Amino acid sequence: MNAATRSVVAELQAVADPSRLPGMARVGVDVDRALGVSMPHVRRIGRRHRRDHALAMDLWGSEIHEARILASLVDDPAQVTRDQMEAWVMDLASWDLCDQLTGNLFARTPFADAAARAWTKRPEEFVKRAGFALIAERAVHDRAASDRTFTAWFPAIRRGAGDDRNYVKKAVSWALRQIGKRNLELNAAAIALAEQLSTLDDRSTRWVGRDALRELRLDETQRRLRAD
Repeated sequence: MNAATRSVVAELQAVADPSRLPGMARVGVDVDRALGVSMPHVRRIGRRHRRDHALAMDLWGSEIHEARILASLVDDPAQVTRDQMEAWVMDLASWDLCDQLTGNLFARTPFADAAARAWTKRPEEFVKRAGFALIAERAVHDRAASDRTFTAWFPAIRRGAGDDRNYVKKAVSWALRQIGKRNLELNAAAIALAEQLSTLDDRSTRWVGRDALRELRLDETQRRLRAD
């Protein structure tokens, strides 16, 4: 760890509150290497270190939970390689780091779609979650993408819905819900898929379908889509 990284880690340590750790653990965060730093503090530090690939690599290497979240905020997507993505995704052991990494960094790289295609088929729980998280992130942020871009993910969603691991099935539902909130046409398509899933024999698949339907059919969701 170089001097610049040590300084940033010292900033994290200065605002750490270890009393937060039990609460983090209760919501499924892996706290073995966590300091207890709140996300507002992490983001505040991150704003001072934008687009610093070398710092991000060193922070990730520290193995500190919040330092790795910070790495996802300060890295430069243009300098991220596919090999780096594969190495980092294999380090994941917590849903919050998975979601921060995919949303803050990986979704902004040219490799996002290729990674999602590969990772949604992988057996590792957080690698698979990362694949579906990338689909969800693109559905939210890539406004120029065509509807066909997202209906093309439906076979992966059907397959993923049968994975009964909590962090996978929640990410599958997340991806389907975000697709269905892009516009009325995709909403209808996502509802049709969710209805199919909700009638199947597999319990996890039914859960994904029903969970997605609750949000996709909400009056608030429908009003917003009609107003767009």
